[in-house]
Amino acid sequence: MQIAALVSGGVDSSVTIPLLKEKGYDPVIFYIKIGMEDDPSFVDCPSEEDIEITTYIAHKYGCKMEIVDLQKTYWETVVAYTIETVKKGLTPNPDVMCNRLIKFGAFEQQFGHQFDKISTGHYARVIENEKGFLLGTAADPVKDQTYFLGRITYPQLSKLMFPVGDLQKPEVRKIAEAMKLPSAHRPDSQGICFLGKINYNDFIRRYAGEKPGDIIELETGKKLGKHNGFWFHTIGQRRGLGLSGGPWFVVKKEVNQNIVYVSNGYDPVSQYQEKVYMAEVQLLHPDFVLESGMRIRFKIRHQPEFNSGILLHEKGVWHIHADEPISGVAPGQFAVMYQLDEPICLGSGIIDQQP
Repeated sequence: MQIAALVSGGVDSSVTIPLLKEKGYDPVIFYIKIGMEDDPSFVDCPSEEDIEITTYIAHKYGCKMEIVDLQKTYWETVVAYTIETVKKGLTPNPDVMCNRLIKFGAFEQQFGHQFDKISTGHYARVIENEKGFLLGTAADPVKDQTYFLGRITYPQLSKLMFPVGDLQKPEVRKIAEAMKLPSAHRPDSQGICFLGKINYNDFIRRYAGEKPGDIIELETGKKLGKHNGFWFHTIGQRRGLGLSGGPWFVVKKEVNQNIVYVSNGYDPVSQYQEKVYMAEVQLLHPDFVLESGMRIRFKIRHQPEFNSGILLHEKGVWHIHADEPISGVAPGQFAVMYQLDEPICLGSGIIDQQP
C-alpha cells in the first residue's frame, strides 16, 4: 500500500512515521507549506524549524520527502473564506476548512491521488465495516479532533489513516522520547491552521479594516464603550473588550448597526441558549439519514465534552434543541453531530442565526 504521510514537524504527525514503519509501510513524507511568511501580520513563522524536523525524521526512517507549496491555493480558499466570514459578522473556523480544502482537498488533487492512503497526526479514528468508512472519535477524549474533521467529504474520509487515534497523548510523547525525535517535547500548536504564530487582530485589521462602533449592555441599552469593528469580536468572548466592572461577555452582534452587545456577570443568562440553528448540513456517509426528533450528541466548538439534545426539522430548517442551555453559540462556527450511543461522527452544519 502506498501512503502519503502529512508531517508538520509537530510531535503527533512525527510519531505517525515510526508507527507506520512498524506496520511494514514505507510512507512518502509530505510537508505542506501554507504559512504566509511574507504577510507582516506573521511573527516568528515556524516553517523553517518544521521543515528541519520533518527532514530529520525522513532521514531517520529512510523515507522519501517532498515539500509542496500550497500557499496560493490557501490564500484563495481558506484565507478568503476567513476574511469573507468575519466581514459578515460571523465567526470563521479556518482549521475546519483547512482540512477539507487543503490537506484533503488541494493536496489530494495535486499529489495525494497517486497514493492509496493519506496519513495525518489527527486524533481521530477511521472505522471500516460492511457499510464502508466511518469517522470515529479518538481514544483520548481531551485531544479528540473529530470536531475539525466534521466537514470533510466521504471520499476524503475513505482515504484517510490516523495512526495516533488509538493512543493517549502521553503515550505519543513517550514514543517520541523513546525514538529520540526532535519534536518529543515540542509544545502543541495553538495557532490557527494557516496562520501559525500570528497576531490575529492585526491580520483581520489589515484585510477587513476598522469600523468603530458602540459596545452596549444588552439588558439596559446603556452605551459602555467603543469597538473598532464587530469582526474583532465573537460570541462568548470575555477578553479584549477594554471595559471596567466586568467580567463582560459578548452575547450578540448587530451587523447592520455595527453594535456589539455585552452582558455583565460571571454566568449571564443572556449568554446561554437552547437552540442551535444550522445551515448547509452535510453528512459524512451516504447512508446516514437525519430524522426530526432523533436524539444526538453534538459539539459547537473543540472541547472534550459532548452536549446532547434533539435534532428537529421545522419550516425547512434543521436545529438542535439542547437538553441544557449552552453558552457561546457563535454563528459561522460549526455544529458537529455524533451518534447518541456510538463514538461515530454523523456530520456537521454551519451555525446560523435564529430565523
